[in-house]
Amino acid sequence: MGGSPGRQFSLLKRAMASGEVVRIHRGLYCLAAKYMRHKVDPLVLAQRIYGPGYISLETALSWHGWIPEAVYATTSVSLDRSREIDTPLGHFSFTRVPQTTFYAEVFRVETNGSGSFLLASPLKALVDYVYVHHCDWTSARPVVESLRVDEGLLSGVDATAVDRLLANYASRRVRRFLQGLRRDLRR
Repeated sequence: MGGSPGRQFSLLKRAMASGEVVRIHRGLYCLAAKYMRHKVDPLVLAQRIYGPGYISLETALSWHGWIPEAVYATTSVSLDRSREIDTPLGHFSFTRVPQTTFYAEVFRVETNGSGSFLLASPLKALVDYVYVHHCDWTSARPVVESLRVDEGLLSGVDATAVDRLLANYASRRVRRFLQGLRRDLRR
């Protein structure tokens, strides 16, 4: 689109009024579903709505197959303050979790043509869950009972990843959980 910023905004407003463009969030728009080749991936969209951040908590645990429940909100961890954002494409939750190295145990995932997103490892998503939900867990047992995580998945956790995350979080609650998990992994 050429022209002045005023002309561009007026064209955008006209496209929104006709239903050709949907406003996602302030300054972020997408084509209406009938004009898109691929559906917008909410995990990719979360990275554009509010950041910097990465997909974590229940969304990451579900993506990795660690929890059996369906997740209806896209949950992310952010460097900035916590907030909830409702959009026409879904509900997005961003939570601040203080850490020494923000992107420790976070990986980039490429999608089929719609972009990429940053995703926490299952262990980091679990640790973020413990922090955000104030869980006073000191072993793997509550993870299996409360979240219904398969014990086989927990036994496959790498002890070095536990140590890296132990050095990454200052929260006593998180550190107690990671120390208890490390003890359980040695058995």
